[in-house]
Amino acid sequence: MDLIYHERQEASLCAQHCLNALLQGNYFSAVDLASIAHQLDESERQRMAEGDLNSPEYLQFLQQPSENMDDSGFFSVQVISKALRVWTLDLIPFSNSSMGTARLRPETEKSFICNFKEHWLTIRKIGLQWFNLNSLLEGPELLSETYLGMFLTQLQGEGYSIFVIRGILPTCGADEVLSCTPAVQARRPRLLSELKNQQAKGQQGSSVEGKFSQEDLQKAITKSQEMGHTVAQEQEDVQEAIKLSIQIAKSARDQPGPSGIVSKDKPVDQDELRRRRQQYFEKQNVTPPANITDSSFPPEVVSNTTVSLQDEQAVNDLMLAEAIKLSMETL
Repeated sequence: MDLIYHERQEASLCAQHCLNALLQGNYFSAVDLASIAHQLDESERQRMAEGDLNSPEYLQFLQQPSENMDDSGFFSVQVISKALRVWTLDLIPFSNSSMGTARLRPETEKSFICNFKEHWLTIRKIGLQWFNLNSLLEGPELLSETYLGMFLTQLQGEGYSIFVIRGILPTCGADEVLSCTPAVQARRPRLLSELKNQQAKGQQGSSVEGKFSQEDLQKAITKSQEMGHTVAQEQEDVQEAIKLSIQIAKSARDQPGPSGIVSKDKPVDQDELRRRRQQYFEKQNVTPPANITDSSFPPEVVSNTTVSLQDEQAVNDLMLAEAIKLSMETL
């Protein structure tokens, strides 16, 4: 399917898309077709000028816009027909009396061009299969031979004018490949208008999702800041506890014993350590922090053996244990 040449609709250049799909290549541009339209306009002007140049008919003809093209990119059937004659191809109405076989057995033909109001589309046989190469579709549409006749009848019922293309079409790679390996289509190609609507809905949905995501993100940031403040406060409490523990150890170290001599090697009795700490807090007029109360100093800590603390924050426990260990070593 990728080998089939197909142009998607741009502006009102469906005539250009239709011709290039028929010829299976980028053979005509809007400029080429506009040049053909100007030639046709000039030919009509010359025919009108053969009569009286001052006649109302001629003057009215000069004032009227071109019937072969307009600013949107539309081109008339005369332009299409003259463009095909460059390739020695003929454009014959489907309703022509000579097209009886085409109407009875359309699958025996090679291609059709259809027009409704200002839209042109091509139906062509490539390899052994038929394809709808409408530029309003996202890609070629595979048509069975059985459905081909029904599709042409449907188009006629919708008001399309159908033309049979007679002549030898230029060779193309897709024709050779599909003659050996027929194409398989899993789903019908969508109209470009459907794609645009789907993309618009997708963008709208993305913007809504983005809005909720922003709100959720803001809530998460606020919650994180609150949690960060709580953690910071806990860390400050821990630092304060460590500071007090060190001060206790220093005070206990500098305080003279019963003999008036400061001892640095003599082990400190547990009761004596509690008494000194209590004296320190009474001097400082400070309530002992919860993390360094007597219950937080089991004998195992003092003897530098296994540390067992009850605080839920493992990091804080380790920091307190290190501070206590330091104070015991200082003692």
